[in-house]
Amino acid sequence: MSAAEPVDPSVAAAEAELARLRAEAEAAEAQLKAAQARAALAAAEAAAARAAAAPAGQATSTSPEQAAPAADVPPAPAELPSTPAAEAAPQAALAGPLSPEQVQTVITGYTFAAETLDLGALMNGDAVPDAQIRIPLGMMNRHGLVAGATGTGKTRTLQGLAEQLAAKGVPVFAADIKGDLSGVATPGESSEKLLARTMAIGQDWSPAASVTEYYALGGVGKGVPVRATVSGFGPLLLSKVLGLNATQESSLGLVFHYADANGLALVDLSDLRAVLTYLTSAEGKAELKNLGGLSAATAGVILRELITFADGGADVFFGEPEFDVREFLRTAPDGRGIVSLLEVPGVADKPALFSTFLMYLLAELFELLPEVGDLDKPKLVFFFDEAHLLFRDASKDFTAAIVQTVRLIRSKGVGVFFVTQTPKDVPSDVLAQLGSRVQHALRAFTPDDAKALRATVGTYPRSGYDLERVLQELGTGEAIVTVMSEKGAPTPVAWTRLRAPQGLMSPTPDAAIDAAVAASPLLPKYGTPIDRESAREILTARMNAANDAAAAQEAALAKAKADAEYAKQQAAIQKQADKEAKARQAEYDRLLKKTSGTTRTPRAAQKSPLEQILGSKSTQTILNGVIRGMFGTGRR
Repeated sequence: MSAAEPVDPSVAAAEAELARLRAEAEAAEAQLKAAQARAALAAAEAAAARAAAAPAGQATSTSPEQAAPAADVPPAPAELPSTPAAEAAPQAALAGPLSPEQVQTVITGYTFAAETLDLGALMNGDAVPDAQIRIPLGMMNRHGLVAGATGTGKTRTLQGLAEQLAAKGVPVFAADIKGDLSGVATPGESSEKLLARTMAIGQDWSPAASVTEYYALGGVGKGVPVRATVSGFGPLLLSKVLGLNATQESSLGLVFHYADANGLALVDLSDLRAVLTYLTSAEGKAELKNLGGLSAATAGVILRELITFADGGADVFFGEPEFDVREFLRTAPDGRGIVSLLEVPGVADKPALFSTFLMYLLAELFELLPEVGDLDKPKLVFFFDEAHLLFRDASKDFTAAIVQTVRLIRSKGVGVFFVTQTPKDVPSDVLAQLGSRVQHALRAFTPDDAKALRATVGTYPRSGYDLERVLQELGTGEAIVTVMSEKGAPTPVAWTRLRAPQGLMSPTPDAAIDAAVAASPLLPKYGTPIDRESAREILTARMNAANDAAAAQEAALAKAKADAEYAKQQAAIQKQADKEAKARQAEYDRLLKKTSGTTRTPRAAQKSPLEQILGSKSTQTILNGVIRGMFGTGRR
C-alpha cells in the first residue's frame, strides 16, 4: 500500500486493537512474573521464619508438597511462558489450590485506591504475603458477617477489625459476652510463635492498646450502666423477650398505646405492671373494654410473664437515666475511635434479653442519627456477637423490623457486622443486606451439618476452591473471605490467614477494668439510678384517690342507711304511740258513753259528799268563827 493511498479505517482499528491486546498481554506477563517472584520470596521467608522458630536441633517440619521432588510438581499451564522467577520458586509456592493467574486475580481484586483495613494474606499452600486481603474502609457500613464454629478464631477476627477501625478514627461498639474482648484495651504480648506467624503473612506486628470504654447492662457487671425505659424499649422488642405469641404481642401494643394516650410514663417494669394491674382492677375494667379487644385473660398472662421476668433480675435493665446511644460515637482526644465494650457476662443466662437489648441500641441509633449517605469511613461499626440469639424464636414482625433497620441504617453511616456460628443462624433477608463475609471453619458431623455446609458454599461466588472441602480444612485464624469492592461488586473468594490482634488476646485484668470505669467521664451521668414520678406513682395516687372516694361514698351511704333506719324506727314508735293513744281514747269514750246514762242529774250538777258538807251553812258558820279567832278580826 503506497503512502498516497488512504488507510482503511477497519484495518487501522484492527491494528490498534492488536496493539492494545499485545500491550495487555505483556503487562499480564509482567504481573505474572512479579507474582511468581513474590510467591517465591514469601515461601522462602516463611521457611526461614519456621527455621528460626524451631527449637535447636529440631528439624523444621515441611509439608508433603515441600518435601516432594521438583519433578512431582505440576507444570505451569502451557500458555504461560516460563520465567526464571517461576523456575526458582519453591515447589510449595506452586502447590496451592490456585494457579498463578488466579493468585494474580486475587491480588488485583483486593487492590484498592481508597483507605483499607487489612484482613490478612492469601493462603495458597503457604501464605502469600504480597497478596494482602483487604476491605475498603468505606465499605464497612455495607455490613458483614463473621461466622465459624466455636474455637475457629471469630473473636480474634472481631478484635483485629475493631483495633484497625479505632486506629483510623472510627468508633466501634461490640458486646463482650465471655469477657475476652476486653484485651483490646491492653497491649498484646509478643512471642516467637506470634512473630513467626505475623512475619509469614507480611504483618508488621507491634503491641498496641485501643482507647476503650466499658459498659454494663443496668449496672450488672463492670462498666457504666446502660439502661432503657420500657417506653423506649417498645412492645415489639419486649414481646420477644417475654416470649409472647402474636395475640399477646398485639395486646401489649395496645397497653403501650393506652399508657401514651393517658400520659403514663413507662420507665421500668413496675410501671408496666402497674398499668396492667390497673386495667384488670375494678377501677380499670371500663378502660379495658375500650382497648379494642384486650381481654382480661391476656392481660393476666402478660402480667404473670412480667413478674417472672422481673424476678429473674431483668428489672435492673430498665430505668433512668436512659442511656444516649450517641455516646457510642465519641472519639478520643488524639482522634482515635473509642471501642465501646458492653460487658455482659452477668447476663449469660438471659440470652434473649441480651440480644434484644442490642437490637434496641441499634434501633435507637437508626432513630437518632441523621441521613448522611455514603461516607469515606463509617460513623460507627456495630458488632453483633452471638447473633443467633437475636433471631431465635423471632416473630415475623420482629425479623421484619431487623431487616428494615439493617437495610436503612447504612445511610446513617453505621455498619453492622453479625458474628455467629453458621450463616443459617441469620435469616436470608438479613444475609441479603450484607456486603462482606469472613467465614471461618465449619464442622459437618451430622447430615444437617452437611446440608448447611452445602447451602453455605452455594452462597459464594465461583472460585478456584473446592469450598465444601476447604471450609472443613481451615485452620484456626484462617477464613474464606469475600468483601464488597469500591465498585460495589464482590471481590474474589480468598483463603486468608488473618492478621493477629495487636491488643492482648486474653482478658484485661479486673483491676485495670475497675480503674477505667471509675475514671470514665460518663459514670457521673449514668452511674446513679433515678426514680421519678411515672405510671406506677400516678396510678397509685389515682387508685388511692379512688379508694378514698369510694370509702367516703360508702361511709355516706352507710350513714344515710343508718339515718333512714333510725327514721323508720322512730316512725314505727310514733305510729305505735299514736295507735295506743287512739286505743286509750277509744276506751275512754266507750266508758264515758257507757256511764253517761246511769243518773238524771247532770254530772255537772252533782257534788261529792265533801262538797256537800263544806257547802252547808253550819259548816260555814264554824269556819268563820275559827278564822276570826285566829286572826283577831272578830269583834269582841
